[in-house]
Amino acid sequence: MAFSLVADQRFQNIFQLEPAKLAGAGIRLVLADLDNTLTPYSSETPTEEVRRWKEGLEQVGIRLFVVSNSRKATRVPNYCKALGIGFVRHAGKPGTDGFRRALETCGCTADQALMVGDQIFTDVLGAKRAGIKVVLVEPIELAGNPGRYLRYAAEWPFRTLAKKGN
Repeated sequence: MAFSLVADQRFQNIFQLEPAKLAGAGIRLVLADLDNTLTPYSSETPTEEVRRWKEGLEQVGIRLFVVSNSRKATRVPNYCKALGIGFVRHAGKPGTDGFRRALETCGCTADQALMVGDQIFTDVLGAKRAGIKVVLVEPIELAGNPGRYLRYAAEWPFRTLAKKGN
């Protein structure tokens, strides 16, 4: 198990991850955090832009699957059902069990997967511990929770160490 707080790459958002490039790199599965990665905390349904990105992934043979720490009973299931994708809810990131369940469910190995998330201490650390490459994106929104500002401030040095994607 690797311990690293540095993502392999960082992008502004998920839409900068080009499906054809991912497929060319051997990626068959994109694991994604839900809140502040695919959608703001305040949104209950996928946007058209998220739907198009998911379809672009599917067109090149990549499956999208959510790995979320959310404990809300309906949030993750409802969002993922609306998008037509699978999920692991209450994943326990940075633990590796949620990642392993996702890989097993999707029939992929860690080297065929890529995790995309907005948090260092859950998404990046958990994926690295599971042997999965990880892309860090900027959070969609920080408003609404003062604790988020503190967490993102603590993560700042590790964010700057990640190679900026192109």
